Amino acid sequence: MRYAMIMAGGAGTRMWPMSRAGTPKQLTPFIYRNSGAGGTAGAVTLLDVAAERLDGLVPPERRFICTGERFRDQIRDRLPAFSDERILGEPAARDTVNAVAFAAAVFEKADPDAVFAVLTADHIITPQDVFARAMDEGFGLAESDPSRLVTFGIKPTFPATGYGYVEEAGPVDGAGELAFRVAKFVEKPEHAVAEKYLAAGNFHWNSGMFVFHAGTFLKLLEKFMPENAKGLREIQHAWGTPEQASVLERVYPSLPKKSVDYGVMEPASTDDSVSICGVRMDVNWLDVGSWPSYGETLDADARGNRVAPGTKAVMTGCSNTVAVSSAPGHTLALLGCEDLIVVHTPDATLVMPAKRAQDLKTLHGQLPDGLR
Repeated sequence: MRYAMIMAGGAGTRMWPMSRAGTPKQLTPFIYRNSGAGGTAGAVTLLDVAAERLDGLVPPERRFICTGERFRDQIRDRLPAFSDERILGEPAARDTVNAVAFAAAVFEKADPDAVFAVLTADHIITPQDVFARAMDEGFGLAESDPSRLVTFGIKPTFPATGYGYVEEAGPVDGAGELAFRVAKFVEKPEHAVAEKYLAAGNFHWNSGMFVFHAGTFLKLLEKFMPENAKGLREIQHAWGTPEQASVLERVYPSLPKKSVDYGVMEPASTDDSVSICGVRMDVNWLDVGSWPSYGETLDADARGNRVAPGTKAVMTGCSNTVAVSSAPGHTLALLGCEDLIVVHTPDATLVMPAKRAQDLKTLHGQLPDGLR
């Protein structure tokens, strides 16, 4: 059967000061989906958007969220359709390979033939029907051949250096027109290399979304990360028993950290027991991982300035500047600002050049604990 898991455990440090340790970006209501049409239908969270994206793809009872255990109550309040047993609470953040393996272990115990999609809680994807068609093709690839690991490629629109890339190597025999064989993965190339990939036409942005057969993924974990696999098998054995919580609390924080790309996908690319396939997902895709990317969710004026709905801002002589405030009644007055990000909350204000957005994580590490 088909399952889906939304990864929602990120800290969102590059979205500070809106994103905080207690309410990270995926739980912060600052997405205005109707702003592009001139409306302000109200703010929703990125997790709200990700959950709605599963409608019609996977039955509600087989949709899960993997997140920090400390966010369980917030998610239940915000998304009551996700019952406790469908919130996989991590006692500690151990990177994406363990989040995916955690879900695989739970799904395989319930259903040895489980095939599951791995999605993230920080994407804006439109149109929905194109997304749904690509996901259905991905599910079909893994269902027809459990040895297939499926990733989804986004058509690049500029030579991005902050994304990974997937190289297309030709069609998949017997599969649909969206499917392709993957030649290699490349993590965050230099600008000159990214320009070559864009010109070549057979490279896609790595979306960070996957479809796996649960049993296949766990076998690969045993091969490439045996220590992690041993711990996950112990958690799986205890799952659904009175020892579930205590075993999870004891074992999970000890699992070595690694991303799913480096932990499984990269070594699997040279493993003859599996094949890596891609599915073209020709959608409007926005990874809301920084303030400049968040700005792309907002309407721009004639000079490229973007102001979040509900923000009081007066701009004179400004261009390509993003202004966001969560303090009611507070006015942002900006004069002669170019290519700046200005974000104000009741207890903190961020001002930075848009081109330095990737460095915000460094600044975040220097903040006092009470402001993180």
